Amino acid sequence: MNGQGLGLSDRVAGMASNQIADIANLGRDDPAVIKLWIGEGDLAAPDFIREAAEQALRDGHTRYTYSHGLPALRRALADYHARHWRDATGAPLSLSPDRFSVTAGGVQAMMQAFQSILEPGDEVIAPVPTWPNLAEIIRITGGRFVPVPFRVSAAGRFSLSLDDIVAAITPRTRAIAINSPSNPTGWLMPRAQMAALVDIARARGLWIMSDEVYGHFTDPDPETGLPRPAPSFLEVTTPTDRLLVTNTFSKNWCMTGWRAGWIIFPDGMGQVFENLSQYNTTGVATFIQHAAIAALNQGDDGIRALVRRTMVSRDVLLAALQAVPGLRIVRPQGGFYLFFGVHGMNDSFATAVRILREAGVGLAPGSAFGPGGGNFLRLCFAIDPALATEAARRLTAFFQAPAQT
Repeated sequence: MNGQGLGLSDRVAGMASNQIADIANLGRDDPAVIKLWIGEGDLAAPDFIREAAEQALRDGHTRYTYSHGLPALRRALADYHARHWRDATGAPLSLSPDRFSVTAGGVQAMMQAFQSILEPGDEVIAPVPTWPNLAEIIRITGGRFVPVPFRVSAAGRFSLSLDDIVAAITPRTRAIAINSPSNPTGWLMPRAQMAALVDIARARGLWIMSDEVYGHFTDPDPETGLPRPAPSFLEVTTPTDRLLVTNTFSKNWCMTGWRAGWIIFPDGMGQVFENLSQYNTTGVATFIQHAAIAALNQGDDGIRALVRRTMVSRDVLLAALQAVPGLRIVRPQGGFYLFFGVHGMNDSFATAVRILREAGVGLAPGSAFGPGGGNFLRLCFAIDPALATEAARRLTAFFQAPAQT
């Protein structure tokens, strides 16, 4: 029931069901199912993070604190960005802690981002297929989602044409939303293309909303073998550019259930996000913020180990599924998803239900990700390589059976 007849606002009554959650709810409690539907790894948060939360509880950090977030956490966020990203001169990225606000996860960071800039009817352009929450958050905050399809090569690789973005701009356009590395496609926006998009936005007075939650999930530098995060819009902008960057503790530190994230905003918007935090949630639980400080200050080695483990599982699944006739598998440039096409599939949701019931593997239907996703399924490979091997075995058997779609 969607609440029709109850006097709800149109934008709330019209919210679409999240098909990923619909699939997950069919098998969430079944221990025999290999759960690859949601963007979540199979590891608990590291011991040192949990111990920091426990210590904070013992120390009585259970009261209200700054709506923006603890000053020590905002300082740790600034230091974290300086360690991992570089500005246009090659120097460590220098961001003031005053440009950060702590949120109840990346979803809430995005909600606040659009609350801060959208008027009713404002348009937000975004490449599709994309994370389904994006379109619904834009709707809830009064905006209109404008999809621009990725271009897809004959080999199945996704790319974004900035000409297509420009063609979609109208007098009502307010923002361009980018998620790189992309959920679900694995597309990664090159730094030069980011800079070009910034120029487009500056010339038209538009905002860029950048969701950078998968920034560490990339291959190492081929020359040095060292970790190489994905490019960030923060590297090609100034503190006064119309840029909002959202992120989360969920992916890098296995903290999905903790609900902690952050938003980075331009100089001069601190009070705006202070107010938004106050009136949305009053702030993130204080003891969780202490755990987040530990994650940032002690977790870099853990991120590197997690990314290596994840990419081993990616390669296990790639090797197996690329050998299956009828599947179109493209190596993702970043993130931790395989978004693969299935020849002859006419209902990705129904196919995902069949795979769940017959193969015991939970996948997300491509139709959940909007225009262009219907012929795809999404698989999260942020799992143990042994589990990836078993998932590959089950999926191979399913897709090699007759009438699999």
